[in-house]
Amino acid sequence: MSKKLHVMSYLAPNWFGFYQAVLTYLDRVLGVETQLIQGECDPLDDPMLLQDQLDLAFICGLPLIRYCRVVPNQLQTLVAPVMQASRYQNLPIYFSDVIVNAASNVTCLEDLEGKTLCYNDPGSNSGYNMLHHRLISSGHPKNFFGQVVQSGYHQRSIRWVADGLMDCAAIDSIVLEQELRDFPDLSSHLRVVEVLGPSPMPPLVVAQHLGESLIQQLQLTLLQPDAELQAVMTQVGVQRFATVKLEDYDVLGRSWSVTHR
Repeated sequence: MSKKLHVMSYLAPNWFGFYQAVLTYLDRVLGVETQLIQGECDPLDDPMLLQDQLDLAFICGLPLIRYCRVVPNQLQTLVAPVMQASRYQNLPIYFSDVIVNAASNVTCLEDLEGKTLCYNDPGSNSGYNMLHHRLISSGHPKNFFGQVVQSGYHQRSIRWVADGLMDCAAIDSIVLEQELRDFPDLSSHLRVVEVLGPSPMPPLVVAQHLGESLIQQLQLTLLQPDAELQAVMTQVGVQRFATVKLEDYDVLGRSWSVTHR
């Protein structure tokens, strides 16, 4: 097969190497050449996605479901990772871990009233939407935090909290776990005070313009990783890939609607 696939990752940069390994595996097995780019903007504003120029994308479920409401019948879900750790229950799910500095006297979410919050971006499910939904559901006021600052991405939020520059952040659990694997010393500077979720795991999506035959080949190939890819999966704590449906992410769209009334 001779086809170059244009791929975008809209997810945290500390997983970029894993996504590259996934694409290298597809090349090895199916003979598809791939070009992976790290997204620099909100998927809903990305002209490459809007103009149907992408073939595959690693994307958060919330912007995915919001995008598909505006542009239906362009994307479909392919697979999502299932993590090894027991907290993930052998399901394609993840959490939002609310972190504070290890030296903080904060013990629960309610203790964060008046504190400073940093978040990756306002379209993020784990970094913004889940926390916002939890506060609204608990009857907390809109000005619950004393200051709210956008960091740009999860890894920067983690550093700001670890360095004592901000009081707290809500972090995608798989991003946090990978960052702690990459930088073990961080664990002594951070503490999780609240776990939000679970939510459906960010999927790999495919453009329907690739056609049903290639889409099925891509899905089946990812569901049966070879030993080389399996070794990389083990390094980042991924047990397997699972099929997911677009409607699995409807719950995120509903919570978004609640937080943006």
